Amino acid sequence: MTDVADSDRTRVVRTLIDAGRDWEAARHGAGDPGATDHPSRAHGAAMDPLTQLDRLAPLLGGVMGGLRPEQLDLPTPCDDFTVRGVLEHMVGGAAVFAAAFRGEAPADADVSDPLAAIGPALEHLVASMHTPGALDRTIDAPFGQLPGETLARFVVLDGLVHGWDLATATGQRYEPDDALVAEVASFARQAIDPLRDGTTFGDEVTPAAGATPIERLAAYTGRRPLAGAAS
Repeated sequence: MTDVADSDRTRVVRTLIDAGRDWEAARHGAGDPGATDHPSRAHGAAMDPLTQLDRLAPLLGGVMGGLRPEQLDLPTPCDDFTVRGVLEHMVGGAAVFAAAFRGEAPADADVSDPLAAIGPALEHLVASMHTPGALDRTIDAPFGQLPGETLARFVVLDGLVHGWDLATATGQRYEPDDALVAEVASFARQAIDPLRDGTTFGDEVTPAAGATPIERLAAYTGRRPLAGAAS
């Protein structure tokens, strides 16, 4: 096989990363657009992505509800992102993907007050993903067409790990159930390695002895424990 396809994929992934669209980059890096052997189908997960989403949503809601304005400039385990930066990224991503699941053009996200924007943005995304048939059809996303189910699994992966980023940065408890983490981790191991560029995902980190499942997943995505996390 020629290396041209891999080179083209790397170029597209880099373009998406530079645009701050890491969910899209992750899906593109996982396989050629339009292919049928997407990671979400290859790993044989028992928990469908909407069930995963429904387990994640209240957990994320609790973290978002515990954030305070004075914490916005705290560092997070997500390299070079403060709490504000993670929230702005999540608000923008939610707007793009909510529109994609609905087959609409995305509107510009207002991130002037990320604490106020994050709740409605995530609620709109969840509602869009639950739209009948959203995960069964091919979605016309900004970077090409792909199965809704695959995009949904990346949404859950992104949300689960960014929730850990925010909880860790602000000293909140974060205890997703082990079954959810296991499903997301299984999918992550199918999709992350092509994206280990030090920006979207860093090199895998060895987790600490006795690390929880979510801490092991965070380490797999390249995150390191945050020294001096807030309480």
